[in-house]
Amino acid sequence: MPAPLQTIRRPLLVLSAALSSLALTAPVALAAPSPTPTPTATPSSSASSSAGSSATPAATPPANMSSVGGTRLGQAGTQVNLTSGVPVLPKDVTARSWIVSDAESGAVLASHNAHWRLPPASTLKMLFADTVLPKFPKTTEHKVVASDLAGMGTGSSLVGIKEGESYTVHDLWLGVFLRSGNDAVHVLSHMNGGVAKTVSDMNAHAQDLQALDTRVVTPDGYDEPGQVSSAYDLTLFARSGLQKKDFREYCSTVSAKFPGETTKKKGKSVRGTFDIQNTNRLLSGDSDVSVYPGIAGVKNGNTTNAGATFTGVAERNGKVLLVTVMNPEKAEHNEVYKEAAKILDWGFQADGKVQPVGELVAPKNVPQASAQPGATATGEAGGDTSTKPSAGGSASASAAEEDSSSGVGIALAVTGGLLVLLAAGVFLVNRRWPLPDLVRRRRP
Repeated sequence: MPAPLQTIRRPLLVLSAALSSLALTAPVALAAPSPTPTPTATPSSSASSSAGSSATPAATPPANMSSVGGTRLGQAGTQVNLTSGVPVLPKDVTARSWIVSDAESGAVLASHNAHWRLPPASTLKMLFADTVLPKFPKTTEHKVVASDLAGMGTGSSLVGIKEGESYTVHDLWLGVFLRSGNDAVHVLSHMNGGVAKTVSDMNAHAQDLQALDTRVVTPDGYDEPGQVSSAYDLTLFARSGLQKKDFREYCSTVSAKFPGETTKKKGKSVRGTFDIQNTNRLLSGDSDVSVYPGIAGVKNGNTTNAGATFTGVAERNGKVLLVTVMNPEKAEHNEVYKEAAKILDWGFQADGKVQPVGELVAPKNVPQASAQPGATATGEAGGDTSTKPSAGGSASASAAEEDSSSGVGIALAVTGGLLVLLAAGVFLVNRRWPLPDLVRRRRP
């Protein structure tokens, strides 16, 4: 049985991104250019090297960066259209790279070195989850053997998985998202056919998402030579992952019980549990960081070469924004969360007023949307039907939830407890694919 979990206890409505989450069986034809240096060791062997073995990224962005999503996103420095009525950006943001975008429309409101290829740390686990999560039912159990835990980098973050114990897939994903457990990542990778296969799957999926700045060397995000991503790509991973109901559940969970070791008591085997808490401080809070209003995930990270990295999604007054912040230069405690909160605050003030500087692209496999208001989408099991108005009228459809390969995503809202479908409807607002509709978590 899945471990009990505690979710956020406050009103929260999050519409996840509007694109398809597609399982890949082969790499697409257009590959990202390989970064320098290119790793020479296999992921399984190189993963045991120390964090200091990765080359430290350059202090300034390259002159030529990717222009996926728009020409301005490939330019160095801050990109924003500060016309009349648009609030001024916060002046104390020190991140090497950041981006804030409308999760629903895909409009990039502002960015700073959005395509700079930098070490991603554990934010890369969003791509890992988006790639591997659909492959195993959450009730599947796996007994851990020594080889499952081999090859982790020195000093890896761990949830506390023990050889010889059995864990459900649900347990393992809680370990990935809440504790950023590299041990949970490696167990799931071995279930998926091994670390090398998982890395290959992740690289293929990144290509499909048009995340062309990304090169995966190890699935857990641990520092490795040649392993890079960008604020733009990390946002694409979050946007794709949020199409999946289980992904939304795990990334929004604040705390949970995790299985411990089996012990003998009075001749009987007893399996204990211990508490784990999400290390995303905008979700769980900390002494110097408050829980961000409307936050619902997604993933944080921190390594020697990457510094602190973070991608988050939040809702306010019906607007849903994604933010990614990479490696603040300011060395204060929890600085990445503080800067992310400031950028989100600006985004909510500017959304609807500022002209976008680019867009979040759709996956290559998603065709131009031809649906019109009133089109019907495939329903999620247990979903209700309802109507939601769009720019051209109203649309009625069954609630759409992704299976493991394709379809229209559904958005998230959290007030704690179990997922309950409130409303559904697929409609278009000058986008290339249908938008999702609403799901709410209510208190039991």
